[in-house]
Amino acid sequence: MPVTSSKPALCASFDVLLMDLDGVVYIGSNAVDFAAQALARCAEDFGTQIVYVTNNASRTPADVVDVLAGVGVVADQDQIVTSAQVAAARLAQELDAGQPVLVVGGKGLEVALRAVGLIPVRSLEQNPVAVVQGFHPDIGWRDLAQAAGALHDGLPWVASNADMTLPTELGIAPGNGALIGALAVAVGRYPEVVGKPYPPALVEAVARSSAQRPLVVGDRLDTDIEAAFAAGYPSLLVLTGVTDVAQVCHAVEKHRPTYICRDLRGLLHDYVAPEFAPEFAPEADGDRVRLGGWELELAADHLAVTNRGSDPIQGVRAIAMACWQQSDAGRDIGAQALELIDQLQRDLKSESAS
Repeated sequence: MPVTSSKPALCASFDVLLMDLDGVVYIGSNAVDFAAQALARCAEDFGTQIVYVTNNASRTPADVVDVLAGVGVVADQDQIVTSAQVAAARLAQELDAGQPVLVVGGKGLEVALRAVGLIPVRSLEQNPVAVVQGFHPDIGWRDLAQAAGALHDGLPWVASNADMTLPTELGIAPGNGALIGALAVAVGRYPEVVGKPYPPALVEAVARSSAQRPLVVGDRLDTDIEAAFAAGYPSLLVLTGVTDVAQVCHAVEKHRPTYICRDLRGLLHDYVAPEFAPEFAPEADGDRVRLGGWELELAADHLAVTNRGSDPIQGVRAIAMACWQQSDAGRDIGAQALELIDQLQRDLKSESAS
């Protein structure tokens, strides 16, 4: 259930925001609208700590700080937790200091390995004892072939993350998960994955901040929101990255966010959640979901839209809750609900373009 607070802003209910980056704060080298201003106000006006937790292993913490500065966000390296750091820490648990690890990825992995006393290498001729893989845009066939040779010899294989896609200036592009898939086909096995949706990075971020009330913020259901679910933390989904309204409405339990906002400005306002109002016994038709003028009736084989409000994001929250209730009861949502989902997605796109 959402955490409530007498303070007007959602961020005031939490002492740290565990903030994803790609699709939330920036997309490629471009700033996500309103993100920098919202984060600054969370920190300055409400005293909320911010730790950036990213599945992108291609950048070092110093690189991430520079990228954040380029989109107007001030941060220091202690606020950055990368999946490369988590992967290196995992390998350090199993390997002796000074042992070589074959890197399939970028500088972020190399720096993280050195920080834990391991030696990054790029060739089988350097006798690696393990393979670590993370996304980098310059990974090519020869990199994957080197890794395949090592993995055919049975070496341990750790991957920073398995995001199948990532948002770029050109649109949605293949992510590390797609590259892992190519290698997995060649070698007949799959790596140990340590980044989100697994909780180690979130646990590290909470430990760094000594926080008691964390909120996970992200744009992906299958990484950010699932990681929050696995760690037992509340989550906020922003619709600025890869997730659309239909995906939210069809989400399974572990992919359902505690909160849904259009963008990070939602952190600066009181959060109003939909009300589920049973009209009769829970198993009977007639239950309703209401929020801000939106009203949906849950029937045996469909959702009926009985009233439409004016705020699309409140409509998204209402239709998502209604769809989740129907799914959990084994019921269909029906054509009218599907039409509303499509309309809300168009309305949000229209808002962002205006």
